[in-house]
Amino acid sequence: MTGSPTAQACLLYFDDERPAAERLAAASGLALRPVQRHCFPDGELKLTLPVDGAGQLPVRAVLLRSLYQPNDKLVELLLAARAARALGVRHLTLVAPYLAYMRQDIAFHPGEAVSQRIVGPFLASLFDAVVTVDPHLHRVATLPEAVPAAQAVVVSGAPLLADWIAEHVEKPLIVGPDEESEQWAGSIASRIGAPHVVLRKTRHGDRSVDIEVPDLSVWRDRTPVLVDDIASSGRTLAIAAHKLAEQGMRKPECVVVHALFAEDAWTLLTPLFARITSTDTVPHPSNRIGLASLIAGALSSGQTDPRT
Repeated sequence: MTGSPTAQACLLYFDDERPAAERLAAASGLALRPVQRHCFPDGELKLTLPVDGAGQLPVRAVLLRSLYQPNDKLVELLLAARAARALGVRHLTLVAPYLAYMRQDIAFHPGEAVSQRIVGPFLASLFDAVVTVDPHLHRVATLPEAVPAAQAVVVSGAPLLADWIAEHVEKPLIVGPDEESEQWAGSIASRIGAPHVVLRKTRHGDRSVDIEVPDLSVWRDRTPVLVDDIASSGRTLAIAAHKLAEQGMRKPECVVVHALFAEDAWTLLTPLFARITSTDTVPHPSNRIGLASLIAGALSSGQTDPRT
């Protein structure tokens, strides 16, 4: 977006995400416009987009929809994006701070749908640009491989997680709960000059994992801080917290990007940690780290509009 792009664009949002939309609008200068949603008795949706007096939308628009509890929201995106095109939008950006269906990137059993390969291209067919925060990518290296939109932009929350830890935790020991978190733990530790360790996890199913912890006796004067991108079932974090306690470590902190906390995860985890902190990609009582300024920076940098 060139010149004063945000003055010419609008930020479309749904009412259940109004606080997040207001934060992003304040950070970006985008004009807020709500999408009205009506649910019929049979479950079908009717959306009404916020057109001007001529029945049109700006030629550029940003749609905010964080895709936790995603299934109904995918239908909303289909309806909203197609309607926006018909109402004059020529460049449409999806801001999905949490991007669902990225974790299943391979079929483990015959006949399984590989959701990443379906949902990613689906979103790319609707939007010119997709902006998200730290998507959980495993067997693909970059977001454009999973979401082949014209622009697919990843905002990293790691620097703000690191800064929050540096400000609020005395003598932290950064702990990655599994090998996949090595890059996370290492970058956060490096930014704040703290030591880090990475645990080894063996997964036996959705709810069954084993974790190996190295000897941490040399770090007993430090506060362990478990860092991860997603807290979902909470089983990995819970087992890691128990293993740290077995070694006589201080009660740990937990800092994550996406606070999904499915089913009983929050109840399971709260007694095990001194404090649980998350970013605001998913609304949750643990939210203490706001990412609106980082997302606004991605929108204004030219990464999401090919005409800049």
